[in-house]
Amino acid sequence: MVRIYGWLTFCVVVWGSNFVFGKILVQDFSSTLLTSARLFFIVLFLIGLSLYKKHLKRINKKEILPILTLGIIGVFVNQWSFFVGLQTADPTTAALILATTPILTGFLAAIFLDEKITIRMLVGSVVAIIGIFFVVTKGSFAEIKIDKGLLWIVLTMITFAIMIILTRYLSQRMEPFTITLYSNTIGFAVSVPFIFLLDNPLRISTDIPDWTFLIGTAIVVHGIATLVWNSNIRHVGASKASILSNLEPFVAMIMGLILLYKPITGVEIAGSVFIVGGVLLSTYQKKSSTMIKTTGSKF
Repeated sequence: MVRIYGWLTFCVVVWGSNFVFGKILVQDFSSTLLTSARLFFIVLFLIGLSLYKKHLKRINKKEILPILTLGIIGVFVNQWSFFVGLQTADPTTAALILATTPILTGFLAAIFLDEKITIRMLVGSVVAIIGIFFVVTKGSFAEIKIDKGLLWIVLTMITFAIMIILTRYLSQRMEPFTITLYSNTIGFAVSVPFIFLLDNPLRISTDIPDWTFLIGTAIVVHGIATLVWNSNIRHVGASKASILSNLEPFVAMIMGLILLYKPITGVEIAGSVFIVGGVLLSTYQKKSSTMIKTTGSKF
Protein backbone atom coordinates (compact mmCIF):
# COMPACT_ATOMS: atom_id res chain seq x y z
CA MET A 1 0.00 0.00 0.00
CA VAL A 2 2.91 2.36 0.65
CA ARG A 3 4.08 1.85 -2.94
CA ILE A 4 0.56 2.41 -4.29
CA TYR A 5 0.06 5.63 -2.34
CA GLY A 6 3.53 6.69 -3.41
CA TRP A 7 2.60 6.36 -7.09
CA LEU A 8 -0.73 8.15 -6.56
CA THR A 9 1.08 10.96 -4.76
CA PHE A 10 3.49 11.15 -7.69
CA CYS A 11 0.51 11.72 -10.03
CA VAL A 12 -0.91 14.46 -7.80
CA VAL A 13 2.47 16.20 -7.67
CA VAL A 14 2.77 16.03 -11.46
CA TRP A 15 -0.74 17.37 -12.07
CA GLY A 16 -0.37 20.09 -9.45
CA SER A 17 2.95 21.12 -10.96
CA ASN A 18 1.36 21.37 -14.41
CA PHE A 19 -0.10 24.78 -13.52
CA VAL A 20 3.40 26.13 -13.04
CA PHE A 21 4.70 24.22 -16.08
CA GLY A 22 1.95 25.82 -18.17
CA LYS A 23 2.79 29.27 -16.84
CA ILE A 24 6.40 28.76 -17.94
CA LEU A 25 5.48 27.38 -21.37
CA VAL A 26 3.13 30.24 -22.34
CA GLN A 27 6.07 32.61 -22.08
CA ASP A 28 7.73 30.87 -25.05
CA PHE A 29 4.81 29.53 -27.12
CA SER A 30 1.50 31.06 -28.19
CA SER A 31 -1.51 29.33 -26.65
CA THR A 32 -3.02 27.46 -29.60
CA LEU A 33 0.36 26.36 -30.92
CA LEU A 34 1.25 25.11 -27.44
CA THR A 35 -2.05 23.23 -27.21
CA SER A 36 -1.58 21.62 -30.61
CA ALA A 37 2.07 20.71 -30.01
CA ARG A 38 1.29 19.13 -26.65
CA LEU A 39 -1.59 17.13 -28.07
CA PHE A 40 0.58 15.98 -30.97
CA PHE A 41 3.16 14.45 -28.64
CA ILE A 42 0.48 13.01 -26.37
CA VAL A 43 -1.14 11.30 -29.37
CA LEU A 44 2.23 9.97 -30.55
CA PHE A 45 2.82 8.51 -27.10
CA LEU A 46 -0.64 6.91 -26.98
CA ILE A 47 -0.39 5.48 -30.52
CA GLY A 48 3.03 4.02 -29.71
CA LEU A 49 1.63 2.48 -26.55
CA SER A 50 -1.41 1.08 -28.36
CA LEU A 51 0.77 -0.51 -31.05
CA TYR A 52 3.07 -1.97 -28.41
CA LYS A 53 0.17 -3.48 -26.46
CA LYS A 54 -1.93 -4.14 -29.59
CA HIS A 55 -4.71 -2.23 -27.92
CA LEU A 56 -6.12 -0.21 -30.84
CA LYS A 57 -9.88 -0.74 -31.22
CA ARG A 58 -12.55 0.65 -33.53
CA ILE A 59 -15.53 2.65 -32.32
CA ASN A 60 -19.19 2.14 -33.21
CA LYS A 61 -21.28 4.69 -35.12
CA LYS A 62 -23.28 5.51 -31.97
CA GLU A 63 -20.06 6.54 -30.21
CA ILE A 64 -18.81 8.92 -32.93
CA LEU A 65 -20.78 12.01 -31.85
CA PRO A 66 -19.92 11.74 -28.11
CA ILE A 67 -16.26 11.12 -28.97
CA LEU A 68 -16.22 14.12 -31.32
CA THR A 69 -17.78 16.30 -28.63
CA LEU A 70 -15.32 15.03 -26.06
CA GLY A 71 -12.36 15.65 -28.37
CA ILE A 72 -13.44 19.17 -29.30
CA ILE A 73 -14.76 20.45 -25.96
CA GLY A 74 -13.15 18.20 -23.38
CA VAL A 75 -9.70 18.12 -24.96
CA PHE A 76 -9.07 20.99 -27.38
CA VAL A 77 -11.13 23.79 -25.79
CA ASN A 78 -10.16 22.56 -22.33
CA GLN A 79 -6.42 22.72 -22.94
CA TRP A 80 -6.55 25.84 -25.13
CA SER A 81 -8.48 27.87 -22.54
CA PHE A 82 -6.09 26.60 -19.86
CA PHE A 83 -3.06 28.05 -21.64
CA VAL A 84 -4.86 31.24 -22.66
CA GLY A 85 -5.81 31.79 -19.03
CA LEU A 86 -2.30 31.16 -17.73
CA GLN A 87 -0.94 33.97 -19.89
CA THR A 88 -2.13 36.39 -17.20
CA ALA A 89 -3.69 34.31 -14.41
CA ASP A 90 -1.79 33.29 -11.30
CA PRO A 91 -1.16 29.49 -11.42
CA THR A 92 -2.11 28.98 -7.77
CA THR A 93 -5.43 30.81 -8.19
CA ALA A 94 -6.05 28.81 -11.39
CA ALA A 95 -5.41 25.57 -9.50
CA LEU A 96 -7.84 26.59 -6.77
CA ILE A 97 -10.60 27.42 -9.26
CA LEU A 98 -10.10 24.13 -11.10
CA ALA A 99 -10.21 22.29 -7.79
CA THR A 100 -13.95 23.00 -7.71
CA THR A 101 -14.56 20.93 -10.86
CA PRO A 102 -16.02 17.97 -8.89
CA ILE A 103 -18.77 20.25 -7.57
CA LEU A 104 -19.82 21.41 -11.05
CA THR A 105 -19.55 17.81 -12.24
CA GLY A 106 -21.97 16.77 -9.51
CA PHE A 107 -24.57 19.28 -10.68
CA LEU A 108 -24.12 18.31 -14.34
CA ALA A 109 -24.45 14.64 -13.38
CA ALA A 110 -27.74 15.49 -11.68
CA ILE A 111 -28.98 17.07 -14.92
CA PHE A 112 -27.70 14.58 -17.50
CA LEU A 113 -27.08 11.35 -15.55
CA ASP A 114 -30.03 11.53 -13.11
CA GLU A 115 -27.78 11.60 -10.06
CA LYS A 116 -29.10 13.23 -6.89
CA ILE A 117 -28.22 16.68 -5.56
CA THR A 118 -27.73 16.43 -1.79
CA ILE A 119 -27.75 19.02 0.97
CA ARG A 120 -24.08 18.20 1.48
CA MET A 121 -23.37 19.19 -2.15
CA LEU A 122 -25.14 22.52 -1.74
CA VAL A 123 -23.39 23.38 1.53
CA GLY A 124 -20.01 22.32 0.13
CA SER A 125 -20.59 24.46 -2.94
CA VAL A 126 -21.25 27.54 -0.82
CA VAL A 127 -18.10 26.93 1.23
CA ALA A 128 -15.99 26.49 -1.91
CA ILE A 129 -17.42 29.62 -3.54
CA ILE A 130 -16.54 31.62 -0.42
CA GLY A 131 -12.98 30.32 -0.72
CA ILE A 132 -12.76 31.25 -4.41
CA PHE A 133 -14.12 34.73 -3.76
CA PHE A 134 -11.60 35.16 -0.95
CA VAL A 135 -8.66 34.12 -3.15
CA VAL A 136 -9.71 36.07 -6.25
CA THR A 137 -10.25 39.29 -4.28
CA LYS A 138 -7.05 38.63 -2.27
CA GLY A 139 -8.98 39.23 0.93
CA SER A 140 -9.82 42.83 0.05
CA PHE A 141 -13.45 43.41 -0.88
CA ALA A 142 -13.14 47.20 -1.26
CA GLU A 143 -12.01 47.00 -4.90
CA ILE A 144 -12.65 43.79 -6.78
CA LYS A 145 -10.47 43.28 -9.85
CA ILE A 146 -10.74 39.95 -11.64
CA ASP A 147 -7.91 39.01 -13.98
CA LYS A 148 -9.36 38.20 -17.42
CA GLY A 149 -7.21 35.09 -17.46
CA LEU A 150 -9.28 33.68 -14.60
CA LEU A 151 -12.37 33.86 -16.81
CA TRP A 152 -10.63 31.53 -19.25
CA ILE A 153 -9.73 29.26 -16.33
CA VAL A 154 -13.43 29.13 -15.42
CA LEU A 155 -14.07 27.95 -19.00
CA THR A 156 -11.38 25.32 -18.47
CA MET A 157 -13.19 24.15 -15.35
CA ILE A 158 -16.54 23.98 -17.18
CA THR A 159 -15.10 22.02 -20.11
CA PHE A 160 -13.30 19.69 -17.71
CA ALA A 161 -16.60 18.95 -15.96
CA ILE A 162 -18.23 18.30 -19.34
CA MET A 163 -15.34 16.00 -20.21
CA ILE A 164 -15.91 13.97 -17.03
CA ILE A 165 -19.64 13.60 -17.78
CA LEU A 166 -18.99 12.49 -21.37
CA THR A 167 -16.31 10.09 -20.19
CA ARG A 168 -18.69 8.51 -17.68
CA TYR A 169 -21.20 8.02 -20.46
CA LEU A 170 -18.67 6.57 -22.91
CA SER A 171 -16.98 4.35 -20.31
CA GLN A 172 -20.14 2.22 -20.24
CA ARG A 173 -19.44 1.28 -23.86
CA MET A 174 -15.70 1.73 -24.37
CA GLU A 175 -12.43 1.10 -22.56
CA PRO A 176 -10.75 4.15 -20.95
CA PHE A 177 -7.64 3.86 -23.13
CA THR A 178 -9.72 3.85 -26.32
CA ILE A 179 -11.58 6.96 -25.16
CA THR A 180 -8.28 8.63 -24.35
CA LEU A 181 -6.66 7.84 -27.69
CA TYR A 182 -9.55 8.88 -29.93
CA SER A 183 -10.52 12.02 -27.99
CA ASN A 184 -6.94 13.31 -27.93
CA THR A 185 -6.49 12.54 -31.62
CA ILE A 186 -9.65 14.52 -32.44
CA GLY A 187 -8.53 17.33 -30.16
CA PHE A 188 -5.20 17.55 -31.97
CA ALA A 189 -6.76 17.45 -35.46
CA VAL A 190 -9.19 20.25 -34.55
CA SER A 191 -6.46 22.39 -32.99
CA VAL A 192 -4.21 22.62 -36.06
CA PRO A 193 -6.24 25.11 -38.20
CA PHE A 194 -6.93 27.26 -35.14
CA ILE A 195 -3.20 27.96 -34.75
CA PHE A 196 -3.42 30.36 -37.69
CA LEU A 197 -6.83 31.72 -36.69
CA LEU A 198 -6.30 32.41 -32.99
CA ASP A 199 -2.57 32.99 -32.47
CA ASN A 200 -1.80 36.58 -33.32
CA PRO A 201 1.10 36.95 -33.11
CA LEU A 202 2.30 33.38 -33.48
CA ARG A 203 5.06 32.72 -30.96
CA ILE A 204 7.31 29.68 -31.16
CA SER A 205 10.57 29.05 -29.36
CA THR A 206 13.55 27.79 -31.34
CA ASP A 207 15.47 26.70 -28.25
CA ILE A 208 15.93 22.95 -27.75
CA PRO A 209 15.48 23.14 -23.93
CA ASP A 210 12.05 24.76 -24.39
CA TRP A 211 10.91 22.02 -26.76
CA THR A 212 12.36 19.35 -24.49
CA PHE A 213 10.40 20.81 -21.60
CA LEU A 214 7.21 20.94 -23.70
CA ILE A 215 7.53 17.34 -24.89
CA GLY A 216 8.58 15.99 -21.51
CA THR A 217 5.75 17.65 -19.58
CA ALA A 218 3.17 16.61 -22.19
CA ILE A 219 4.13 12.93 -22.01
CA VAL A 220 4.61 12.82 -18.24
CA VAL A 221 1.53 14.88 -17.29
CA HIS A 222 -0.99 13.50 -19.78
CA GLY A 223 0.50 10.11 -20.56
CA ILE A 224 2.58 8.49 -17.85
CA ALA A 225 0.82 10.05 -14.84
CA THR A 226 -2.62 9.10 -16.19
CA LEU A 227 -1.57 5.49 -16.81
CA VAL A 228 0.03 5.24 -13.37
CA TRP A 229 -3.12 6.66 -11.74
CA ASN A 230 -5.42 4.28 -13.60
CA SER A 231 -3.31 1.25 -12.73
CA ASN A 232 -3.19 2.05 -9.00
CA ILE A 233 -6.54 3.71 -8.28
CA ARG A 234 -8.47 0.43 -8.11
CA HIS A 235 -6.47 -0.64 -5.06
CA VAL A 236 -7.53 2.26 -2.82
CA GLY A 237 -11.00 3.36 -3.98
CA ALA A 238 -12.41 6.71 -5.04
CA SER A 239 -12.89 8.37 -1.65
CA LYS A 240 -9.27 7.99 -0.54
CA ALA A 241 -7.91 8.90 -3.96
CA SER A 242 -10.06 12.04 -4.13
CA ILE A 243 -8.44 13.28 -0.92
CA LEU A 244 -5.04 13.01 -2.58
CA SER A 245 -6.33 14.68 -5.74
CA ASN A 246 -7.51 17.68 -3.72
CA LEU A 247 -3.92 18.38 -2.73
CA GLU A 248 -3.11 19.66 -6.24
CA PRO A 249 -3.61 23.37 -5.36
CA PHE A 250 -1.12 23.05 -2.51
CA VAL A 251 1.37 21.42 -4.88
CA ALA A 252 0.84 24.35 -7.28
CA MET A 253 1.63 26.76 -4.42
CA ILE A 254 4.86 24.98 -3.52
CA MET A 255 6.00 24.61 -7.14
CA GLY A 256 5.19 28.26 -7.77
CA LEU A 257 7.43 29.16 -4.86
CA ILE A 258 10.25 26.92 -6.10
CA LEU A 259 10.13 27.61 -9.86
CA LEU A 260 8.56 31.08 -10.09
CA TYR A 261 9.75 32.49 -6.74
CA LYS A 262 6.13 33.37 -5.97
CA PRO A 263 5.53 33.71 -2.20
CA ILE A 264 2.68 31.81 -0.57
CA THR A 265 0.26 34.23 1.09
CA GLY A 266 -2.03 33.76 4.03
CA VAL A 267 -5.01 34.60 1.83
CA GLU A 268 -4.16 31.74 -0.53
CA ILE A 269 -3.83 29.28 2.33
CA ALA A 270 -7.13 30.38 3.89
CA GLY A 271 -8.91 30.26 0.54
CA SER A 272 -7.44 26.84 -0.17
CA VAL A 273 -8.79 25.47 3.10
CA PHE A 274 -12.30 26.72 2.25
CA ILE A 275 -12.17 25.44 -1.34
CA VAL A 276 -10.73 22.00 -0.60
CA GLY A 277 -12.99 21.66 2.44
CA GLY A 278 -16.03 22.55 0.33
CA VAL A 279 -15.06 20.07 -2.38
CA LEU A 280 -14.50 17.29 0.15
CA LEU A 281 -17.83 18.03 1.81
CA SER A 282 -19.80 18.11 -1.44
CA THR A 283 -18.20 15.00 -2.97
CA TYR A 284 -17.97 12.83 0.15
CA GLN A 285 -19.69 9.49 -0.21
CA LYS A 286 -19.80 6.57 2.18
CA LYS A 287 -19.47 4.15 -0.69
CA SER A 288 -17.82 5.08 -3.99
CA SER A 289 -16.96 3.32 -7.17
CA THR A 290 -13.50 3.51 -8.68
CA MET A 291 -12.47 6.95 -9.89
CA ILE A 292 -10.46 6.99 -13.11
CA LYS A 293 -8.63 9.77 -14.92
CA THR A 294 -9.76 8.55 -18.29
CA THR A 295 -9.05 11.11 -20.95
CA GLY A 296 -5.48 11.97 -20.16
CA SER A 297 -6.41 15.65 -20.47
CA LYS A 298 -5.56 16.89 -17.07
CA PHE A 299 -4.98 20.40 -18.43
